[in-house]
Amino acid sequence: MADGKRSRTGTFWGIPYDWRRPTRARFKERMWNPEDPRFMTPRAFGWGYDLNFYRLFHRRSK
Repeated sequence: MADGKRSRTGTFWGIPYDWRRPTRARFKERMWNPEDPRFMTPRAFGWGYDLNFYRLFHRRSK
């Protein structure tokens, strides 16, 4: 990186990370988001994945 600082968000070996200070809005966006079709979303804080519980409880029928 040009300025010598490490990125606070990104992926490492294909696993997402987000080291920014957690916010209520980001937790809601990742863990209860009807607009996001993904069942697993990048963590609101840390390394790995969170579950989008909206998708868990509101499965779409085919």
